[in-house]
Amino acid sequence: MGPLELQDYGAADTVMHAEEILARFPETALVAEVIPVRYRNVPSTSIDFTDWQALVRLCDQLAAEHADLAGIVIGHGTATLEETAYALSLTLKVSVPVVLVGSQRPASALSSDAGLNLVNAIRVAASPQARGLGVLVVLNDEIQAAREVTKTSTLRMQTFRTADFGVLGHADGDAVAFYRRPLRRCYPDTEFDIRALAELPRVDIALAYAGADGTAVRAFIAAGAKGIISAGFAPGFAPPGEFEALKEAVAAGIVVMQCTRAGSGRTFLGKRLREAGFLITDNLTPQKARILLALALTVSNDMEEIARMFRTY
Repeated sequence: MGPLELQDYGAADTVMHAEEILARFPETALVAEVIPVRYRNVPSTSIDFTDWQALVRLCDQLAAEHADLAGIVIGHGTATLEETAYALSLTLKVSVPVVLVGSQRPASALSSDAGLNLVNAIRVAASPQARGLGVLVVLNDEIQAAREVTKTSTLRMQTFRTADFGVLGHADGDAVAFYRRPLRRCYPDTEFDIRALAELPRVDIALAYAGADGTAVRAFIAAGAKGIISAGFAPGFAPPGEFEALKEAVAAGIVVMQCTRAGSGRTFLGKRLREAGFLITDNLTPQKARILLALALTVSNDMEEIARMFRTY
C-alpha cells in the first residue's frame, strides 16, 4: 500500500505488533519509558467480550509486574474503540490511568496521525491528572471520556466527539491540560467483574426506522436475548409495530430499555414507557447502553437495581 492509500489499507493484511509500532515511531521514547506488550493482532471490527476480558486480565498482570507503572496505553482500531473504552472503564480493576488510542490514517499514509496520537496517548497516560477519570480516549490532540465519546465521521480527523459535553482536555505540544472531570462512576470502583465470566448475557439493539414492524425484535426474542436496547426516534420513541413487539419482550421477561438513535441527549421515562414496563438509558448511545445493560444483568435482574446502575455509570 502506498502513502496515498488512506481508506483501503486493510486490504494489505499487514498489522504491526506493539514493538514494531514503537520502532516506527521512535519519538515515543522522548516522552516516557515505554514497555511494549504483545496482544493478538485483530481488526477492531472483530472485537468482542473475549477481548475485553483478556485486556482486563492483561492490565491486572501488568500492574502486578511493574510496581512503578504510571499508566497503560492500548492501541485500537477506531471502529469499536468507543465500545472497548466504555467496557474497560466499567470493568478494569487497576488504579493507573488507561488510555485507548487509534488513528484515522494508517501509519503508512502521507500525513498519518498515528505517531502523534500515540505520543500524546502516552503523555496522557503518564499524567497524574488522568487518574480517577475512567478510561480515556486520545486522538486529534483531544482527551475524551470513554462514557461520553463516539465516532461521528467515517474519514475526518476530528471524528471522535463528545456531543453533549465536549472534551476533558487537550494534549498540546507544551502540556497535557485537563479542564473538567466526568462525574459518573468508573473503574476501579465498580460492581462489575468479568474476569471469571464465561460470557455476557445476550443484549441486542433494535434500531427504529419509519415503518419498523418488530420483526427484528421478535428475532432477538427467539435468539434468547436477555435484554433489548430500543434505539428509538429522538427523544426516545419506537414506531408502533416495534413498540408492540417490545412489549412482547417485556412479557417474556426480557429487560427492554428505551434509548435514542440521535447520538446525543437524554431519554425520559414518560407514561407510555412506564406502563409498558420499559427502563431508560439516560444519555448513553445505543452501543454503550448495550454494554452497561449486559454488565448489569451479570449482577441483578431486578429492574430497580438496573435503573440505579444506569443512573450511576
